[in-house]
Amino acid sequence: MYKIFLAIFLVYTILPSSSFAAEKNYFLMLKNNKVNVRYGPSSDSPIKFIYKKKFLPVKVIDKKENFRKIIDHKKNSGWIHQIMLKKSKSFIVLKNKILFKEPSYFSKPVAKLSAGRLILSKKCNNEWCRVKTNEYIGWIDIKNLWGI
Repeated sequence: MYKIFLAIFLVYTILPSSSFAAEKNYFLMLKNNKVNVRYGPSSDSPIKFIYKKKFLPVKVIDKKENFRKIIDHKKNSGWIHQIMLKKSKSFIVLKNKILFKEPSYFSKPVAKLSAGRLILSKKCNNEWCRVKTNEYIGWIDIKNLWGI
């Protein structure tokens, strides 16, 4: 009986920590045009820098209470209040890419996207995402995109 109790106890103490580890690194995007990034996880902590780009994807690498420690595609990091973040539907193009009319390399090219371009996702499958950037809508392969 003792061995069964011990096994159940170990399962319930190990599983929550491993599920937290799987949840630890994920992407969110900025909710507003102006977002303060702080040195520490507190509203009293000094501002490190200010993002001025709505929908910018950021990677959450840690959390403490209502703050999330983030890192961006340029390796800038800091703490942001969770109210300034929302579920990510945006990407940053890491290398120059072609936007296609359909999800195929043999489809008609719509536009050339330069590295650093912010794109908003409409829907994705295993290899392609339907995206919007300014006046262009089309499909892009998911290789070399930051925020997936």
